[in-house]
Amino acid sequence: MAAASGSASLRRCVVSPAGRHSASLIFLHGSGDSGKGLRMWIKQVLNQDLTFEHVKIIYPTAPSRPYTPLKGGFSNVWFDRFKISNDCPEHLESIDAMCQVLTGLIDDEVKSGIRKNRILVGGFSMGGCMAMHLAYRNHQDVAGVFALSSFLNKASAVYQTLQKNDGVLPELFQCHGTADELVLHSWGEETNSMLKFLGVNTNFYSFPNLYHELSKSELEKLKSWILTKLPGEMEGQNE
Repeated sequence: MAAASGSASLRRCVVSPAGRHSASLIFLHGSGDSGKGLRMWIKQVLNQDLTFEHVKIIYPTAPSRPYTPLKGGFSNVWFDRFKISNDCPEHLESIDAMCQVLTGLIDDEVKSGIRKNRILVGGFSMGGCMAMHLAYRNHQDVAGVFALSSFLNKASAVYQTLQKNDGVLPELFQCHGTADELVLHSWGEETNSMLKFLGVNTNFYSFPNLYHELSKSELEKLKSWILTKLPGEMEGQNE
């Protein structure tokens, strides 16, 4: 089982940049999905692939593991939950183990020549929650974090870490549908308010009548934000 501790164990779907690679984006799927599935879903919503001239997009797939909300059934999930609620303890053992695995993905990009402040992490639903744990507890020097239809538990370890922090934190881009019945809009709002209170520069966009899903306007707004955090670099600027 040693391979499980490194990023080599993660299946991934990669969209290469059209031009010179100078930044990377790690996009984490929601529970029960896959990297390939998320890429195809985004392509379906946008009517085209999400692509950039200079940004490589990595869609990893979570390993299959027992998932308590499915009564212990196996699912591709980043970590376990005791239940889908913001008012229960986090399953920190599984969250921390996956932070180690995903750190390997970040390290791979750095080894390939991409600076840490040219890497974004984010995701949909559980993927967004995982990204917040990864960045705010382990990698506060990434370029930014995005969370779509996501939340943190009320007593999250993320909040506990940030209470002891006095450094500069990555900006958070958050979106949530007002009609989401699985992850309530209020949970997303509360997460955003707490992170803002703890020193994170946050953006929160509400999408009327949107359920637990992605929308074209949401993804277009995300794409614009990505380009503000990871602008194209002039040739030779980072030599």
